Amino acid sequence: MHYEITLPADYDMGIIRTRVATRGSALDDFPGLGLKAFCMRERGVDGSPVNQYAPFYLWRTAEGMNSFLWGPGFRGLSADFGRPTVQHWVGLAFERGTATTPTAATKRTEHIPADTDPTEAVDQALEELKQRKDHPEVYATALAIDPRHWELVHFTLWNTAPHDADVRYQVLHLSRPELDDLSAGRHW
Repeated sequence: MHYEITLPADYDMGIIRTRVATRGSALDDFPGLGLKAFCMRERGVDGSPVNQYAPFYLWRTAEGMNSFLWGPGFRGLSADFGRPTVQHWVGLAFERGTATTPTAATKRTEHIPADTDPTEAVDQALEELKQRKDHPEVYATALAIDPRHWELVHFTLWNTAPHDADVRYQVLHLSRPELDDLSAGRHW
C-alpha cells in the first residue's frame, strides 16, 4: 500500500520530519503490519521536482491494513492533509538484503503491455528482485502487481539509493513490527 501527498513547492518539509519523529513510533507494534517506510521527497533534493510525504506499507494481513485505514492514524492524516488516494497491490515477493539501516527508498512502476504474457513479465521481475536483494546496499525489496492496470511495482529500501532510480525517497523512519513474519520469495 502506498499514498503520495504532494505538498506546495514552498512547504517547510521540517514539518513532515517533526511529524514522523513524534508520531512514527506509533506503528512500531501495529498488528498485521510487516513494515512501513515513512518516506518523503523534497523538491530539489535527489532530483525530486516535488515535495511529498509518501509512506509505503507491506501488510501481512488485510485485517491490519483495514484497521489502519479505518483507524485514528489515517483519520488524523486525512484531517491534516486531505484524504489521499491509496494505491494497493497484490504482493508477489519480498526479500531481505544485508544492509542494516535504510535511509533511502526507490519505487519503479512497470506497465505490462497487452501483448505480453503476464506470467513471463512476473517471472522476469522476480528474477530481477532476487538479483537486487544481493546488492550490498539493499535492506529489503518487494515486488507487487496491480492486475487491474497490469502494472508491476518494485519497491526497495536502501542504505544509499542509486542515482539512476525512477523515484527516490528519503526514509525518515521504518516501523517493522512483523517484518520477520513477511515470507521471503513469492506470495507473502
